[in-house]
Amino acid sequence: MKRVVFTIPNLISFLRLLLVPVFLWLVFGRDDIAAAGWLLGIIGSTDWIDGYLARRLNQVSKVGEFLDPMADRLAVIAAVIGGLVADVLAPWFAWAIIVREVLIAVGALVIGARAGAKLTVRRMGKLATLMLYAAIAWLYIGVGADVEWLRWLAWAVGVPGLILYWVVGFQYYSDAKQVLAGPDGAAG
Repeated sequence: MKRVVFTIPNLISFLRLLLVPVFLWLVFGRDDIAAAGWLLGIIGSTDWIDGYLARRLNQVSKVGEFLDPMADRLAVIAAVIGGLVADVLAPWFAWAIIVREVLIAVGALVIGARAGAKLTVRRMGKLATLMLYAAIAWLYIGVGADVEWLRWLAWAVGVPGLILYWVVGFQYYSDAKQVLAGPDGAAG
């Protein structure tokens, strides 16, 4: 793994990170919910590009492994909390995502501190995140531009995405127990 900081994938991740405050400004500063939804769609749809390019260009780095998930988490958290405050997301939906995010974050900290390890991202987790990115962006656009069919589509994708998000969360919990148990199987 390279220790290079300035790579194309890292630049993309960093730009995605910089777009999060712009998203929040659109929601709270301009009250342009539809534009915020479009920007969230861009942030979410470019999520796979940085990882793909890192592998394709042989530019996988520790910095990228930190920046990419940070950009994802911050974008999701900003979108969910922003959507909760701006009345774009149903409270039950937003809180289900927030609670899951907090549990995963605490689990990651525990694993890092106790085992000096991190969990491998699951493909189903990526799918769930993609579904939630799409659903939340569509809800922002649907609410902001008053497009009812898009709100319905958002819920049709968002509810299964949320269920999958939690299923994968329980899988991560099982993975975490195995990591903490160590190679000898005794939890420490």
